[in-house]
Amino acid sequence: MTFEEFNLPSKLFQAITDLEFETPTPIQEKAFPAILSGRDVIGIAQTGTGKTFAYLLPLLRQLKFSEQKEPRILIIVPTRELVIQVTREAEKLACHMNIRITGIYGGTNINTQKQTVYDGIDVLIATPGRMWDLAMSGVLRLKYIQKFVIDEVDEMLNLGFRTQLINIMEALPEKRQNLMFSATLKDEIKKIIDSYFNVPLVIEIAPHGTPIESITQWVYHVPNFFTKVNLLVNLLNKDESMSKVLVFTKHKKQADKLFELIDKKFPGVTGVMHSNKSQNLRVNTLNQFGEGKFRILIATDLVARGLDIFGVSHVINFDTPEIPGDYIHRIGRTGRADQVGVAITFVNDPEVEYLQEIEKMMHQAIAKNFLPEDLVMSEVYLEEERPTALYDKDYLKPQEKKVIAAFHEKKGKNKKINLGGPKKRNPKYGKPLKPKF
Repeated sequence: MTFEEFNLPSKLFQAITDLEFETPTPIQEKAFPAILSGRDVIGIAQTGTGKTFAYLLPLLRQLKFSEQKEPRILIIVPTRELVIQVTREAEKLACHMNIRITGIYGGTNINTQKQTVYDGIDVLIATPGRMWDLAMSGVLRLKYIQKFVIDEVDEMLNLGFRTQLINIMEALPEKRQNLMFSATLKDEIKKIIDSYFNVPLVIEIAPHGTPIESITQWVYHVPNFFTKVNLLVNLLNKDESMSKVLVFTKHKKQADKLFELIDKKFPGVTGVMHSNKSQNLRVNTLNQFGEGKFRILIATDLVARGLDIFGVSHVINFDTPEIPGDYIHRIGRTGRADQVGVAITFVNDPEVEYLQEIEKMMHQAIAKNFLPEDLVMSEVYLEEERPTALYDKDYLKPQEKKVIAAFHEKKGKNKKINLGGPKKRNPKYGKPLKPKF
């Protein structure tokens, strides 16, 4: 099937031609007629298979020119970076159309965004927090929303946006089309679908949790943080094919610590990115990595959700993610758009159980690789990765028992002597009783 068979309007088809797209991906091919039919749709496909265009194309095809100020299409995504990316993709498709597209997110001047919304928009792409703030201010009116899209909903829940997401769906018109696209689908998301979607059509291109076949995966068993650092440096020095490497860490503090160590070895070509960095720094870092100015980008899972970075040669899981779905999102940053990629995971002893859960979800084992012979092994362990001793005590050696008294010595004024009762102590109470024989 080709895009010509989609029967697109001339201006939208011209944009597809400008982008040099000829053949739709499987998720795009199946989602296009389903969305045009007006049904609620749940799209589940591997990361890097074109899910964004899968919903943008049919939505833009149905959108006609209007002078109405209130938005008719609302797309909710979890992060600022994804707002920027989806907005950019929508603008590419609508470049020959008279459609107003706006992306809004937190961390920027809300008054400027209020003015933009007030001036009028057709398609609103937003993070749930900032979108709800604008709705509560009264400047953003939701009663004309016809199409509602949730992209990467599981990450929204991970980031704590559940309340805002529920509030948004409660505030939207009852008569609307709901669309949801993701690479993974958790049980909590299914509850939301049951509550707010109307008999949705589920389009699943690959079984849940299936990685893209073009990604080669393997695992290194590494004892601790500093040995992982040495292994990363070793691989980067030896493997010239590691031209654009995305390194994932489990939290922001670890990302900064790893950046300090790696930047010393590879100065000027290493970047770091997480939610504590300013918006401008995050955007610039991502652009420099995308343009090839940075060879290495160290990041948290912020980058794992939906961001399309062309030509990532390797994904390194510096730590094994606790949630199996996060592994799928991480490695999906490579091997995109018919490209090949490599995903390498470092696993220490406490992380073995996470690896087992990942393999269970994928229904396949990940190949194990031997550590390089010249790898420098560190004996320094962080607190959370320190191995537990087999015996905390020497149970073979008799333990000395300490006897702790269960009483204390009374003060002198509280001491009493048994004088034999009141009659014995004081004669006025009567004669002493005669002893009985």
